[in-house]
Amino acid sequence: MLLTRVEEESRHEVAKMVRQVIEKAEDEAKDKAIEITLMAIQRVATEVTSESTVRTVQIPSDDMKGRIIGREGRNIRAIERVTGVDIIVDDTPGVIIVSCFDKVRQAVAVEALEKLIADGRMHPTRIEEVVEKTRDTINERITKYGKEAALEVNIRGLHPKIIDAMGRMYYRSSYGQNVLRHSVEVAYLSQLIAEQLGLDGRLARRCGFLHDIGKAMDHEMEGGHPKIGMDFARQHGEREEAVLNAIGGHHADIPSTTFYTPIVMAADAVSSARPGARRESMERYIQRLNDLQDIALAHKGVNEAYAIQAGREVRVMIDADRVNDDEAFLIAHDIAKQVADEMTFPGEIKVTVLRETRAIEYAR
Repeated sequence: MLLTRVEEESRHEVAKMVRQVIEKAEDEAKDKAIEITLMAIQRVATEVTSESTVRTVQIPSDDMKGRIIGREGRNIRAIERVTGVDIIVDDTPGVIIVSCFDKVRQAVAVEALEKLIADGRMHPTRIEEVVEKTRDTINERITKYGKEAALEVNIRGLHPKIIDAMGRMYYRSSYGQNVLRHSVEVAYLSQLIAEQLGLDGRLARRCGFLHDIGKAMDHEMEGGHPKIGMDFARQHGEREEAVLNAIGGHHADIPSTTFYTPIVMAADAVSSARPGARRESMERYIQRLNDLQDIALAHKGVNEAYAIQAGREVRVMIDADRVNDDEAFLIAHDIAKQVADEMTFPGEIKVTVLRETRAIEYAR
């Protein structure tokens, strides 16, 4: 009994100390952090609308569907073989669907199909010829996009392979957000935050611009995009430790060795969490809401949990008789930590724990 009582008292004291330490740290850091972040957001104006990732090709008539398929399916098999995509021809009038995980291959297939439909000649040899020319055009466009982005953020000395990789990200999206435009935005946000902290804005801009470079080839290699990107940048001449650490550690996969890595993490979160910047499929969205509620309900003393604001916040109702005020803060901290460890989501999720005592009486 004595041990049980000491344990309960100790837990109460620990919860109280945790609450005091967190409140003190937040009071000292919150105002400065808000000031720096708001200043960076207000000084960067970018597009937040994102292009659709569903690619369809318009066809003039349903007769063209038969020509695309070809005799015994030879034309459609030729297109799929040389482009590496799936062509879906169904009953939908006026369109055919191009499906592929690699957006560069998808872009090649869409443009080649548009040229073939406009030309009217449709046979395997002609298909291979048009696809090859279109692939060369897309590769030139990728290099152009990479050079334009590097010039836009005023970064010099990049290896041609790195420029090509950045250009490929024009065709890559994350939750509907164009990854190349996201990288440019993170570059500017990182620079502004770093300069307000008295650090090198030019170096921060380079870190922010290259932080997601691994997404250009992560579908072709094993591992997460931070490690892939860090290895790729080192292999192609990037020697700055701050840049390599920011690429490899912006999702906390490795420890931060410079101040620039947490700056890039903050800029990455701000860019991702802008209203309208990202969108998710309905299935993923519903799954995230369910996961949030399940994590919260698994904690001791929790009666109810509701995910609100499109999954940006979870409201947790706790039993006032079983949990005191100090322990409520500990529960909020534990839930937030578990959500961060077990779930993948853009931006941040707020955990609000509510403890209330209701006194009810009836007048008759």
